[in-house]
Amino acid sequence: MTVSNRLSASRIAAAVGSGTTTAVAVAQDTLSRIEAYDAVQPQIWISRASRDDLLAAARAVDARVAAGENLPLAGVPFAVKDNIDVAGFETTAACPAFAYQPEADAGVVEHLLAAGAICVGKTNLDQFATGLNGSRSPYGIPRNASNLAYVSGGSSSGSSIVVAAGLAPFALGTDTAGSGRVPAAFNHLIGFKPTKGRWSTRGLVPACRTIDCITVFTGDTADARLVDTVVAGFDRADPYSKALNDRPCAVTRIGVPRRTQRVFFGDAESEYLYDKALDSLSTLGEIVEIDLAPLLEAAQLLYGGPWVAERTAALESILATDPRAVDPTVRAVVEPGKGMSAVDLFSGIYRLADLKRLADLMWEDVDFLAFPTTGTTYRVAEILEAPVALNSNLGFYTNFVNLLDMAALAVPAGVRANATGFGITLIGPADTDRALLDAADAYLATADMPAPPPLDLEGKMQTVKLAVVGAHLKDMPLHWQLTSRDAEFIGTFETAPSYRLYAIADSVPPKPALVHDEGGAAIKVEVYELGVAEFGSFTVEVPAPLAIGNVTLADGTTVKGFVSEPRALNGAEDITHLGGWRAYIAGKA
Repeated sequence: MTVSNRLSASRIAAAVGSGTTTAVAVAQDTLSRIEAYDAVQPQIWISRASRDDLLAAARAVDARVAAGENLPLAGVPFAVKDNIDVAGFETTAACPAFAYQPEADAGVVEHLLAAGAICVGKTNLDQFATGLNGSRSPYGIPRNASNLAYVSGGSSSGSSIVVAAGLAPFALGTDTAGSGRVPAAFNHLIGFKPTKGRWSTRGLVPACRTIDCITVFTGDTADARLVDTVVAGFDRADPYSKALNDRPCAVTRIGVPRRTQRVFFGDAESEYLYDKALDSLSTLGEIVEIDLAPLLEAAQLLYGGPWVAERTAALESILATDPRAVDPTVRAVVEPGKGMSAVDLFSGIYRLADLKRLADLMWEDVDFLAFPTTGTTYRVAEILEAPVALNSNLGFYTNFVNLLDMAALAVPAGVRANATGFGITLIGPADTDRALLDAADAYLATADMPAPPPLDLEGKMQTVKLAVVGAHLKDMPLHWQLTSRDAEFIGTFETAPSYRLYAIADSVPPKPALVHDEGGAAIKVEVYELGVAEFGSFTVEVPAPLAIGNVTLADGTTVKGFVSEPRALNGAEDITHLGGWRAYIAGKA
């Protein structure tokens, strides 16, 4: 089974508007895509339009086009996170006991439908938009589109997968602490989080009403611009809406965390990809290290301060009448808000004002920020074992943004070995939304990003890349230990120029010892890819004094590989000058 490549809202609208295709044809294709992907992840949806309703909506769009209407989103299918109202669909916020039938569309949905877009359904989410991983829903756990063992990111989990799987070209999410950015990073997407008040939040189930934003996931910046053009603007029915005031933002000084303040939670691959992204950004402007401390302190106010009580207020009724209907982890997050006092609240407001002043002064030194969207990712199983601690790690670089009234745009910045996405987020002062899109275009043009990896349609687990240097090389005596585990040959590489190679004394069959040494040289290796279980069984068979550790390749990436205990060098011959084991064996022959 295959699912087609991602869609483009811009291209669909142009084709339908010009008569090259019809909204009905697009809807039929959309139904086929959705039905195919249901075999993989039906849990990305909470409710969907019926086939008849979807085709009727498409026929209505075709009639409007035939009547001469200029529809910027003619026939474009889209999905909506199920904490945003769409007339005709229940709004559940991923809590069946909370569900209600809205009388009207949310403000942003009104604009999209008026522009000719067609809503295909409501997507799954971390219940009440409380979480950054996607696992907190009674409707099931959406999983990463490229590796089903890993989290999709949340809380806008289903919306991100709908776009990543090519089921619709865009989907609405929401963002209070990073929910519209983290899933974008993990699934190789654009995640556009507008300035507070730029998009109406009328018809949104609140998480923290004063800082909530509705967002969009797209496959490219052109579609994010298009959606913003359609939905941005003042809504007099939303007390938090404000008039548009686009501000220019030059790309001359790019703020990044100090090296000592960068946190990757042990994920060396993410650290490497971030450094690589900064190399690309440095061609656009000066990289300026900033002090992250005030931003991190502001972030702590969201879950460690009185803003927890704002989440509690949003759930006050159901917590009082049916607390067991709330996911246990969500309930544990929001219930402490009951103990917050007005004194706590005002103390928090005052401290946030201090921190916001520091953040505003920061813009005198930099034009925008470029942070990792997240420092790492996790398997679903890992999140379920430590749901609060690991979820908190995912918000390290995101939680402060809305509290400090900033605009943000998550963009892809690399692919991990496990196929999940790594991303960076461009962050600017309020109202720099369009400038951030321009900066993203410049970055992506420079970064030469790889195409997103294929979808995981079979539930494959993570694979592991393994560098072999001696007896496991192709045509060498122990190579069968790889082929018997269906290891896939990736290629021949060299290590970073910081290793020494030794021939171990009296080893049968002959084996080398690879030792890290800053005064060393580049050593030829072969890299293979194995499943997690196969890698584990292979590692068990590695005899002392050899071991499996991390090996850095010449391009800076890190893979698993053979390393050695110090005793391996007793009586060993230094063969570093040969550059690899094959040359040593050829010399012996």
